Amino acid sequence: MITITKTEGIRGEIKTEPEDFIVKEITKSGKALEPGCKYTPEELGEAPLPGSKFTTFILEKRNWDTISALLAIAKKAGRGRKSISYAGVKDKRSISVQLASIYGATPSSISSISIKDIQINGAWEGSEITLGSNLGNSFSVKLNGANGGIERLSSIIEESMGLFPNYFDRQRFGYRLNNFSIGMHILNNEMEEAVMSFLAYSGKETDMESREARAKLAEERDFQKALDYFPRHLRPERTMIAYLARYRNFPNAIRSMQRGIAIMFIHSVEDAIFNSVLEKRIREGDLKSRLGCKANFYGFPDIDTVSESEEKNFVVDALIGYETKEEYISDYSKDIMEQLGINKDSFKIKSLPELSMKGAYRPILSPFKDLSYGLMESTGSLNLEFSIPSGSYATIFLNEITKNDNTSTSEMLNEPKLL
Repeated sequence: MITITKTEGIRGEIKTEPEDFIVKEITKSGKALEPGCKYTPEELGEAPLPGSKFTTFILEKRNWDTISALLAIAKKAGRGRKSISYAGVKDKRSISVQLASIYGATPSSISSISIKDIQINGAWEGSEITLGSNLGNSFSVKLNGANGGIERLSSIIEESMGLFPNYFDRQRFGYRLNNFSIGMHILNNEMEEAVMSFLAYSGKETDMESREARAKLAEERDFQKALDYFPRHLRPERTMIAYLARYRNFPNAIRSMQRGIAIMFIHSVEDAIFNSVLEKRIREGDLKSRLGCKANFYGFPDIDTVSESEEKNFVVDALIGYETKEEYISDYSKDIMEQLGINKDSFKIKSLPELSMKGAYRPILSPFKDLSYGLMESTGSLNLEFSIPSGSYATIFLNEITKNDNTSTSEMLNEPKLL
């Protein structure tokens, strides 16, 4: 990814162990949730709601992804997938602490749950936790094998002036990097192609059993037979295959999967356009926009204040959707969409209206704060502490320091082929 700083990166490796990457959610009151600490709602500025059907709780997990951890909790509590909610997804290979909520389970039943590498650090009758309701996340990171030490790191930090490119992380595009391709097929009403890309693209599949199953389905296209050999851990794929084995309806096959998964395909198109625009802006030294937003009380962007006002703390750009005003679509975005053969109305999906995207706004550069760093003499590793806003990625901030990832995000615009 193209960085805004020119100082040579310090390289190094993160996430050698989960303990090397600690994520502490910053609640809407500005409190960072520390591992191993029990909290009451009053300490977090939360209002307990006696009699509420929702239980708000603090989830601490080690080497669990957020969704799997919450599903395990819901299963123990006798509840389903739709009962759980959270403010943001945290890294799997980490120790992370965050707020979550569950519908139809009592605080005592959640507090008493015992699951390996999962702790409940407080639970009470409260309100539903919604996506994006946190202010951001605070991180404690160990960087192993870094070069250049404190001096080079200090130079990078000084050059950055407290900002880093607000790219979407590669995880938004799927581990096979084909979310963008699937999204483009949906926007172009190519539903069979979208389904087959999701089920059968094997080019970047790392698991051999899954790779062979996907390749076999791509060749045979026999959905009934595929139920016999598709790996059990590919649950969304098996759900879709089971539907297609009975009904040859590709739009409804996409509907058969969870909306949260399906909508990521459309988000990935928005995200790839944004990333490519940001790369072009950095290359050309053009980080200006007619739109901006103010800072909230914590010093992070308040996206609800986006306007053309000259009194703005952060420059923002559009995430394209069918309601994005034409005058707010930059020439950079128009050029990329023209290359892709789409326009803003493409995001109004008639055959799958529930996946349509109205559009939104995102800061071009993201701030970081509360930064501290030091060298651990015994291991030679660098320890960093920092906080970033909700929706920004620690991996992107760390890449500005390490410069480990020099691949262009424009590769997302190259459609994967079935292999």
